Amino acid sequence: MSYLVLARKWRPKRFAELVGQEHVVRALVNALESNRVHHAFLFTGTRGVGKTTIARIFAKSLNCERGDGATAEPCGECNACRDIDAGRFVDLLEIDAASNTGVDDVRALIENAQYMPSRGRTKVYLIDEVHMLSKNAFNALLKTLEEPPGHVKFLLATTDPQKLPVTVLSRCLQFNLRRLEPAQIEGQLARILQAEAIAFEPMAVPLLARAADGSLRDGLSLLDQAIAYTGGSVTEAGVQAMLGTVDRNRVEALLAALAAGDGAALLAAVDALAQYSPDFAQVLDDLADHLHQVQLRQLVPAFVAEPATPAQLALAGAASPELVQLWYQLAITGRRDLGLAPSARAGFEMTLLRMLAFRPAGEGVRASDVAAAATTPASNESKRALPVVESRKHSVATHVVPAKSESVAAPAVPAVEPVASAPAVAHKLADAEDWLALQPVLALRGPARELAAHTAFLGCEGGALRLALAPGSDHLRNDSLVRQLAQAVGQAIGAQVQVRFEKAPAAAPADTLHDRTQRQRSERQSGAEADFFADPVVSRLLEQGATVVPDSIRPLPSDN
Repeated sequence: MSYLVLARKWRPKRFAELVGQEHVVRALVNALESNRVHHAFLFTGTRGVGKTTIARIFAKSLNCERGDGATAEPCGECNACRDIDAGRFVDLLEIDAASNTGVDDVRALIENAQYMPSRGRTKVYLIDEVHMLSKNAFNALLKTLEEPPGHVKFLLATTDPQKLPVTVLSRCLQFNLRRLEPAQIEGQLARILQAEAIAFEPMAVPLLARAADGSLRDGLSLLDQAIAYTGGSVTEAGVQAMLGTVDRNRVEALLAALAAGDGAALLAAVDALAQYSPDFAQVLDDLADHLHQVQLRQLVPAFVAEPATPAQLALAGAASPELVQLWYQLAITGRRDLGLAPSARAGFEMTLLRMLAFRPAGEGVRASDVAAAATTPASNESKRALPVVESRKHSVATHVVPAKSESVAAPAVPAVEPVASAPAVAHKLADAEDWLALQPVLALRGPARELAAHTAFLGCEGGALRLALAPGSDHLRNDSLVRQLAQAVGQAIGAQVQVRFEKAPAAAPADTLHDRTQRQRSERQSGAEADFFADPVVSRLLEQGATVVPDSIRPLPSDN
């Protein structure tokens, strides 16, 4: 007897057996039970999620011999149900649009549609990969698709609905089948292994589920391959060798070296990893997956489904949430750019070195430096200051902007601790001139720099920097930009700073850097124009009828 692959043997035969497509099943069941069945359905989605399977179950529901009409629960035992499952029901016409793309094929379909079913109640046309039909074939199908005979139903399936004409889409009820989650595929694979009495290691099934990439059919095909590869017992090591994935401990060793800031240990771990000839793109995916689990444990531990490993718990406590976010972003961008690297290993190593080199703002000290500080004698003050950059929890406050007519100060942003890398000589901040002189050296850019340039100095007492925002500049003021401004000022003056916005006194409006720059630019322009017209040569040319092109006079670049 020939072997029947798992994807065919375990193809669902009832709506209740479908995995992960409850939204489609509910709509079809309700339509069948209320006898409001549309004449044309379009099932879309990636490969292996159940498009053709749902269409066949639907065909059984329309033609089941138990009962007087359509049913949402086909018996699976009558002749019609058994023949549809076996693929020999004459009134279910499965058409591969990839092989029958021409208008002549569609004309033949249309001519046969007018004849009554041979055995069942309904003649069902299942057109797979319908987007492959030619333009002329679509045009020939339109009229029949819109007004078919009462005994005809059209079930269309495609992986690329964008290629379908709007005229076809408008004539069908469209159902988009979702990619399955790894947990859904994992559960189905485990049930099938148990039903087939095949021994398996629990950690092997998640590896197959992730490799299936949302397709249950791909997952079953991989399971068939794993059974053959491991000789009948599905093991974690065997699946890893088959898929080219690496042991979790090796991925965690890479993250541990990154957390310690140890470049030598990091490259040694890469060298050990390379001995197994892994798929480096898959290793980056595994890194990103580990970082995702670490971030969940840091920020929303209630939503963590998988049990934590000791390495993940250690990393969650050692690395800040911002650093984990940065590593995750570098991992997925490195995965995307891997094909551009001179070699896969070089691209992989450069991604890890990029993680080692870059840190979020304010995290310039590595964990190894902090560990060294803990063992330094108390007399060494420079080392004792290092723990300032240890991970700390952040609170988020609601920022309420008062009405323009009020003079109440806006809530202050949280104080920002100075970073260990602050300048050795702090800038003073006593009056408006100090504020204007300080701004060019602040570590700001983009909108945050514009916010500073549109603020006027009101005072700085007790760690509170009081500023007034220029009229018409309220759009620059938000929590993120104000925090950046407070942090940059705190680094520059070497002290904690709170930024408060108040209404400027109407009697003596303070100057802003933007206003002063505009005023200086206007003065330089006026001076340039005066010097130009005072030139004797220019005066003589003007007397002879020459004209000056408007806006063509520009001052010379400033020496500073």
